[in-house]
Amino acid sequence: MKTRKQIYGNKNVVGKNIERLRKERGIKQKDFIAQIQTMGCDMNVTSYSKLEGQIRSATDKEIYVIAKILGVTLEDLFN
Repeated sequence: MKTRKQIYGNKNVVGKNIERLRKERGIKQKDFIAQIQTMGCDMNVTSYSKLEGQIRSATDKEIYVIAKILGVTLEDLFN
């Protein structure tokens, strides 16, 4: 597993957990973004990377879609 090159920001509280859960499931970032887009969220690589890095806010729709894809509850993303 690759290590993070930059430190986390403080714009959201879910980014670090999303990254951890995605990596635990062995999902590549580009494949994960494609799934997000398929579920109706307009997201590109840069935007997603900033979300995981906690340097941009996450919308409620993004959090909902990501939880569904990862098969976790919304609360799991916040813990």
